[in-house]
Amino acid sequence: MELAEVADGTRTRRRRDPARKDRILTAAAELVARHGYHAVGMADIGAAAGIVGSGIYRHFGSKSALLSALLEQLMDEMQRTAAEVVAEAADDRDALERLVVNHVRFAIEDRRLLQVYYREAHHLPEEDLRRLRRAQRHYIEEWVIVLAPLRRELSDAELRVVVHGALGTTQAVLFHHSGLPADRLAAMLGGMARSVLGLDE
Repeated sequence: MELAEVADGTRTRRRRDPARKDRILTAAAELVARHGYHAVGMADIGAAAGIVGSGIYRHFGSKSALLSALLEQLMDEMQRTAAEVVAEAADDRDALERLVVNHVRFAIEDRRLLQVYYREAHHLPEEDLRRLRRAQRHYIEEWVIVLAPLRRELSDAELRVVVHGALGTTQAVLFHHSGLPADRLAAMLGGMARSVLGLDE
């Protein structure tokens, strides 16, 4: 809650907008993806979010803290949905198919956020970057666990190369606007990922 002064000089409590933090994160993702981390100021983000720049500091102590929160939110959501689709799957093959569909959806729907992740994560403080990389490893592990029984001829190291390769098939679209309809783009990206994983064999 915040104190606000009214016309007669008294102070009353003003309820914070619960959606403000989400608006800040959304605005930051758009601006940083479009212009780069260093070119965007807190005032720019505040203006895009519909608040004064100083208002951001009620939620984030610095621009790097805002970037860290933005990228951690992305990885948390990717981990959460990956765990959900694996838990709901009928078997390992079904789980892998669902992981592919889920990851392609992120690549298309959250393209801006993923652009920020790949371009700007190195600006984070070392501790935040380590935490983010650890979350990324956990996400990849979800894939490795369900791929291993399907590709028994591969070593543990080889499984991870295959998973990274499959995920890499979606990265090109982050920085290339194909102009394709979303359903066609999803079908192409999913097909390439399945091919790398060996699901077409």
